[in-house]
Amino acid sequence: MSTQEQARALMMRHSHLIKNRQQSMLNRAAAEVGLEGTDDWNHTQNQERSSLRQASNHNGGTLS
Repeated sequence: MSTQEQARALMMRHSHLIKNRQQSMLNRAAAEVGLEGTDDWNHTQNQERSSLRQASNHNGGTLS
C-alpha cells in the first residue's frame, strides 16, 4: 500500500468515525427532547442539499 493510499484510508476512517460520533450525538439529543432517534440523518441532509440546489438553479443564484 503506497503512502498516498495509506493517507487516504486513514482520512476516510477518520471521517467515518466523526460521522458516526455526530449521528450518535444527534440521536441522544433527539431522545432527550422526546423525538424518535433515526439512523436516516444522511437521507434528510441529502434532501435538504438537493432542495437548496434546486432553489439555487431555479432563481439563477448560487450558493456560497
